[in-house]
Amino acid sequence: MSKNVLVLSASPRKSGNSDLLCDQFMLGARDEGNHVEKIYLSDKEIGYCTGCESCYTSHKCVQQDDMAEVLEKMIAADVIMMATPVYFYTMNAQMKTLIDRTCPRYTEISNKEMYFIVTAADNRKQAMERTLEGFRGFTSLLSGAKEKGIIYGTGAWHMGDIKTSRAMAQAYAMGKTV
Repeated sequence: MSKNVLVLSASPRKSGNSDLLCDQFMLGARDEGNHVEKIYLSDKEIGYCTGCESCYTSHKCVQQDDMAEVLEKMIAADVIMMATPVYFYTMNAQMKTLIDRTCPRYTEISNKEMYFIVTAADNRKQAMERTLEGFRGFTSLLSGAKEKGIIYGTGAWHMGDIKTSRAMAQAYAMGKTV
C-alpha cells in the first residue's frame, strides 16, 4: 500500500549533508511506490511562536505565514521524516521553530511513522542524543506516533562530506522500508 511521505528538511543549504541524506531516503521511498514530498524549511516563511495563546482556543495561529500549509501536510502525511544538521549538539533553529509552531493543531498529527536524520561534524553518535531527545519530546506528544528509524550522518563538517559516508546507503535502505 502506497504511503504519503513528508520529508521536512531543516538544512539551510540545499544539497547540504542532511539534505543529501533526505534525497536518498526519498529515493528509496519512491522506489517502493510511495508518494513523497520534501519541504525545505528555509524556503518557507515560518515565524517564531510568540506565546500569545490565541491558538489554545481557536486552534489557529494568528501569524499569517507558511506554517499553516506545512501543518496541513504534516496532518495529512502517513510518514514524516524530520532532518536537521546538529548545531551545538541540538537541532537547528529552523526545525525547532517548526516544532514550536505545530502548537495550534499538534493533536491532529496522529498515527504517524516517524524517521529522523541528524548530521554533525562529530563522529560520535552520542553527540547527537540531545537532538534526538528534542525530536522524541515532540513526538511523545503525538498520539500514535511510532519512531521507525534514525540515520546518523557523522563526520560531516563541510558541505558534501556525507557523500562518502555509509549513511547515504543507509538512508536509501531506510526509505525502502517505509
